[in-house]
Amino acid sequence: MTEVLIPARQGRAVRVPRGGAIDVINTHGTQVVDFWALCSPNTSEHLSMEHTRIAIGRLVPRVGETLVSNARRPMLTVVADTSPGVHDTLMASCDAERYRQLGFPGRHDSCRDNFEAALRDIGIAPPPLPSPLNLFMNVPWSPDGSLRYEPPVSRPGDLIRLRAETDLVVIMSACPQDLTPVNGAAQKPTDAAFQVHHDG
Repeated sequence: MTEVLIPARQGRAVRVPRGGAIDVINTHGTQVVDFWALCSPNTSEHLSMEHTRIAIGRLVPRVGETLVSNARRPMLTVVADTSPGVHDTLMASCDAERYRQLGFPGRHDSCRDNFEAALRDIGIAPPPLPSPLNLFMNVPWSPDGSLRYEPPVSRPGDLIRLRAETDLVVIMSACPQDLTPVNGAAQKPTDAAFQVHHDG
């Protein structure tokens, strides 16, 4: 399978047929990838973090667990994860307002913009933005309910493989966040990559 680049600060979308699988690869080990999936052709049905947390009974999916849609249908099953398994299902995608709140003047690339641009690139009108599965994002939580942002613990070349349980459009954003350490202590976004396997 050909490895496809997700350039730093940009997004890509790809169709993944039922029974196929997608590898999302953390090329340099420090890059968060915001990940969404839409059903095809009904893009109003999408991968849902809140419904998935109910379905799996935990905050972060593990190998063998199935992620579900806002209609509670199976969408993707985690079939492999070579990373330490630290991902995030809680945080919203970055957007223009988030960067304004962080004090950044002017325009800043964002995962929200990447989601919309990636879908338009393959001829799909973007639906309202769902909450993402933040692959490789390290958001530790404490017993008192507090959250913090830490650098990823993934290593160069780590990947997660997800099998499609129905025909999907998958969207990925190499998160452009450079004002917090979510993309590494250097706060420098890098590229990532993906591969689609049509035989799962």
